[in-house]
Amino acid sequence: MDLYNALALLLVTAAGFAYLNHRFLRMPPAIGLMVLGLAASLLLVLLAKFDVQPVLQLAGVVGKLDFSRIVMQVMLGFLLFAGAIHVDAGRLGKLRWPVGALALIGTPVSTVLVATAMFFLLPLFGLPTPFIYCLLFGALISPTDPIAVLSILTKANISKSLETKIVGESLFNDGVGVVLFVVTLEVALLGPQDFTVGHALTVFARETLGGLALGTALGLGAAWLLRTIDNYQVEVLLTLALVAGGTALAARLHTSGPLAMVMAGLLVGHFSRQRGVMSNESQDYVDKFWELIDEVLNALLFVLMGLEVLVLDIPGRTVLVGLAAIVVVLLARWVAVSVPLVFLRLMPTFRPSDHGVAVLTWGGLRGGLSVALALSLPPTMPRELIVGVTYVIVVFSIVGQGLTIGPLVRWLGVGQPSPATGAAVAPKAH
Repeated sequence: MDLYNALALLLVTAAGFAYLNHRFLRMPPAIGLMVLGLAASLLLVLLAKFDVQPVLQLAGVVGKLDFSRIVMQVMLGFLLFAGAIHVDAGRLGKLRWPVGALALIGTPVSTVLVATAMFFLLPLFGLPTPFIYCLLFGALISPTDPIAVLSILTKANISKSLETKIVGESLFNDGVGVVLFVVTLEVALLGPQDFTVGHALTVFARETLGGLALGTALGLGAAWLLRTIDNYQVEVLLTLALVAGGTALAARLHTSGPLAMVMAGLLVGHFSRQRGVMSNESQDYVDKFWELIDEVLNALLFVLMGLEVLVLDIPGRTVLVGLAAIVVVLLARWVAVSVPLVFLRLMPTFRPSDHGVAVLTWGGLRGGLSVALALSLPPTMPRELIVGVTYVIVVFSIVGQGLTIGPLVRWLGVGQPSPATGAAVAPKAH
C-alpha cells in the first residue's frame, strides 16, 4: 500500500501542478511542472528544518520511490516509443548521416572531454576524484535526454531540418550513452586489470546491435499485425503490448531497451501511415492514445524530478561544482557537435544548416535519464557528489536552456517559416 500511496500522491501532485501551470504560469509543461516541483520541494525542505511531522512523512513517502528503476525500467520505454511513433521516419532517413554521426561520434567525444575537464576541475574544490569516476560522470551527462528534448524542443518552432536532427540524435544517443555508462561502470567495479577491450566490444554489440535488431523485429511484426485488422481497441492494445513486452524482453536478453523502443516506434509510425495499413479512425485513436501517455508520463517524471530535492542531500560545495560543470558540459557539447559536422562537410551532398552548431549545442538538453543513471551508482563510489552535480546541471538544462531555446531560435532566425508571410514563427505559449 505504501507504493500505491506514493504513486497516488505523485499523480495528484502532477495533476495539480499541471493545472496551476496551464492556468497561471503558462510555461512549456515540462518546465512549468519541474519549476513548481522544485519550488514546493524547497518550501517543504524549509518546513522540515522545523520538524513539521507531515512534511517529514511526505519526504519518507517520496524516498520510497526508486527514481532510477521507475525511469529506466518503466517510463523510458513508453516515452521513447511515444516520441518515436510521431517522428517523420522519411525525413529522419534523409538526415541519417548527421544524426548517426552526432550520436556515434559526438557522445563518446563529449564523454572524454567532460571526464578530462572534471578530473582537473574537482581538485580545485577540494574534491579530487579518480579518473574512472569522472569518466562515469561524462558518460551519464553527455547524451542529450530524449524525454526532455521531445517535450521541450519540439515546441520551440525551430526549422524542421534542425528539429529532426536534434530529436533524432536524442532518440539514439541515449542508447550510446547508456552503453558507454554500462561499460565504464563494469571497468570501475572490476578494475582495469580484469577488463578487456574484447569484453567492452561484446557489451557494446550486445546492447546496441541487439537493441536495434530487436526493435526492428518487433516494429515490423507489429506493423504486419496492424495491417491485418481494423479495430482501434485491438490496435491500441497491440502497441501497448509491444512496448511493455518489448521492454521486458530487452531486459531479459540484456540488450538496449531504449534503442529497441526507438526502432519499434519509428517503424510502427512509418508503416501505419501508409495507405491501407490503418483506417483513419484507428490512426487517430493510436496517435491520441500515445500523445496522452506521453503527456501523463512526462508530467509524472518532471514533478518527480522536482520532488527529488526532498530526498537528495546536495551541499553548497556540490552546487558550486555543478555550476562550474555546466560550463564544462556546454563546451564539451559544442566540440562534440562541431567535430562530426567537420567530417560531414566533406560529403558533397551534405548541406549544413545556418547556426546549426549553436542550436544543436544549446538544444542538447539533459533530463531524467542522467539523474536516473547517477542514482543507479553503488554507494561505494562518489555517488552523492555525482548525483548532486548531475542534478544541478539537469535543472539548469531544463529550466535555463528550455526557457531560452525559443528566443535563441528567433534571434538566430532559424524558426519555421509562416505559411502566410514566410516569417519565422515565434514559439507558442503553453
